[in-house]
Amino acid sequence: MPEENPTTPEPATPEPATPGSGAPEPSAPEPTGYLRLFTIREFRAVFLAHAFSLLGVVVSEVALTVLVYGLTGSPLLSALTFALGMLPYLVGGTLLSGIADRFPPRRVLVLCDVVCAGCAALMALPATPVFALLALRCVVAAVSPVFNGTRMATLTDILGEGDLFVLGRSLLRIVSQSSVLVGFGLGGVLLTVVPPRGALLITVCTFAVSALLLRCGTQRRPARGGAGAALVKYSLSGTRQVLRDRRIRALLLLLWAPPMFMVAPEALAAPYADQIGVGVAGVGLLMCALPVGTIAAELYAGSALSASTRARIALPLASCTLLPLTVYAVTPGLVWAMLALALAGAGSAYTLGVDRWFVDAVPPELRGRAMTVHTAGLMTIQGVGMALAGLAAEFVAVSAVVTAAGVIGTVCCLALAAEVRATHRKAARCASDGPREESTELRDGADHHVTGG
Repeated sequence: MPEENPTTPEPATPEPATPGSGAPEPSAPEPTGYLRLFTIREFRAVFLAHAFSLLGVVVSEVALTVLVYGLTGSPLLSALTFALGMLPYLVGGTLLSGIADRFPPRRVLVLCDVVCAGCAALMALPATPVFALLALRCVVAAVSPVFNGTRMATLTDILGEGDLFVLGRSLLRIVSQSSVLVGFGLGGVLLTVVPPRGALLITVCTFAVSALLLRCGTQRRPARGGAGAALVKYSLSGTRQVLRDRRIRALLLLLWAPPMFMVAPEALAAPYADQIGVGVAGVGLLMCALPVGTIAAELYAGSALSASTRARIALPLASCTLLPLTVYAVTPGLVWAMLALALAGAGSAYTLGVDRWFVDAVPPELRGRAMTVHTAGLMTIQGVGMALAGLAAEFVAVSAVVTAAGVIGTVCCLALAAEVRATHRKAARCASDGPREESTELRDGADHHVTGG
């Protein structure tokens, strides 16, 4: 069956009703905030596919951890199952990022879901040994940054490069954060009803549904980049282009730095709960506080603030988002620690402004690779942050480690905010000076012509 031709994105507002023969009826109020997204058919498909694939990931993580521990009795291998969901991101995000631009995006998204479904099906086989389970987990993790980067780039085709894209990215992030709060609990309840390998069959179904939604619910679009160099060379070339550009690099680092330091209190929630004597229930509350603050702030910023306001507060918010962690210097009790974590999570709303600048700064032909690098770097740097926090906590008190994360992280964010502001001024001068000066800047690897305003 021939593929349909690519067309322009559907309008973000519903068409007005045809007037009747009588007096015209008042039109329904136009959707605002996040509701505007659901008037776009393709976004509805992407949103539902995201929800199903997240469900599959959560179920597979819980089921695999229980399965590996049941087969080996080894806490190390059980924990390694979680770690292998993060470590291969760097490999997939650098060596395979070219897939996001080299091939049509819908084909990439569907194929990634099919690969993940196939891996889950192999995991569910009774004959699959432990080493194969871990290897298949690595394959899924290596595919994930390609899928996420391609989906992020596709959102710019579906929603445009303006405020709708920012809200779409924010809503997908909110769903991901919500899965942290409820997903593992639901996965645990599921395993009381079905065995781990049976739960993995549910994961096969969720990835298959995601693939079907993306195949039938999104349009066919051509690849952004052309053929030529070998895939790995093409991927590494894109990574170098992304990191060599001063403005893109500054924006990436600003998107990566706060999460790197913010994972410290989450990674150390159990030892901190032990330090202040609040028990196992306190661990769960400490781990929930930060995502609750993040979800609430993003919902408010996306619904109540204009695009210009979100851009105006982005850098101040990024600069101070880690400051609440410094309250750990006085070893706060459970309630005050939760408030500090929720406040720190609320600062993550700065990403709504920076996301817009990032997509503006990246050329369309590089967008898939840039988004993949962004995803891979974000996951990798959070893993590094967790490891460093755990290492530091071996030598000093947990409260001191979290306080240090707040102080050092704030200094880093202030420096990066200053760099982003400087690249904005530089890009603005390039745009005002004219084509000759701008082309010189581009040859020198400096800022692109788009500003962050």
